Amino acid sequence: MCKELPGFKYRHDWVRDVLCDVLKWAGISAKKEAPVNFLTDPLEGRSTLRPADILVFGWEGGKHACVDLTGVSPLVGLKDKGFVVGQAVLKAEASKVAKHEKACLENQHVFIPFAFDTFGGLAPNAVRLLNRVQKVINSNSSSLKVSNFVFSRIGFSIQKGVAAQLVARLPAIAL
Repeated sequence: MCKELPGFKYRHDWVRDVLCDVLKWAGISAKKEAPVNFLTDPLEGRSTLRPADILVFGWEGGKHACVDLTGVSPLVGLKDKGFVVGQAVLKAEASKVAKHEKACLENQHVFIPFAFDTFGGLAPNAVRLLNRVQKVINSNSSSLKVSNFVFSRIGFSIQKGVAAQLVARLPAIAL
């Protein structure tokens, strides 16, 4: 979904950048757009090696984690079955797992899909990742101000992406 519409791509990149900044702020070693040379896009019909959106070093049992972000509209598929809260983000997460998890495991990496929707909903794997990062931050800081730092930053970045997309669609005379 992200690569199909420019507004979604902007939001994807913005959330990726903020997540990478949060990881670094927590003292977790990570690199964005890291070439891993085994992620492919089966829809391309050829081997299109692509980087991990974020590569988190030594994340689980000494293995690096490939984090792949996906932003979706929660209204996707509305005409098919009706609106179900959180359904679009769960479907996006499952799609990413089916697409990349096997390649990551075969190459001694962990795969973490990070699916979010424009209303700020997060898929379970994204919540687990953010909870773990928040625990690292909490263990390194005794300040109460950082108790929800991670979720606040990510939520704000999603909202900012939505706002930027809406402003970009305004006619020039409205500005």
